[in-house]
Amino acid sequence: MNLRRDVFQAIADPTRRAILLLVASQTMTAGAIAANFDTARPTVSKHLQILTECELLGQEQNGREIYYHLNAKNMKQVADFIEPFRQMWDDRFNKLETIMKNYKSK
Repeated sequence: MNLRRDVFQAIADPTRRAILLLVASQTMTAGAIAANFDTARPTVSKHLQILTECELLGQEQNGREIYYHLNAKNMKQVADFIEPFRQMWDDRFNKLETIMKNYKSK
C-alpha cells in the first residue's frame, strides 16, 4: 500500500530532520547520508523513502548512484505554517525589550 505522507509527518522524526540538515548544503548519496548515523543502512533508506514520498527530498541518478537533494519548494509549506508563530514570538520579545528598557531607565 502506497501511503501519501505529508511534510509534517516527515519532519516529526529527529533522524529525518537531521537528514534534511545534511542535504541542505549539498547533494549526497544514501551511503554518505547513512555514514552520519549509528543506525542500519536500511533504516536510513526508509527515512529517505519517506522524505522522498512527501517530496522534501528529490533524487537524481548519476550512473549507479542516486543523489538526494533538498526540495526547498516543499520546505516552504513548513515555513509558511511556522511564520505566524515566529511573528507572535518576535512581538512578545519586542514588548519585553521595551519593558526592560523602561525599567532600566527608572
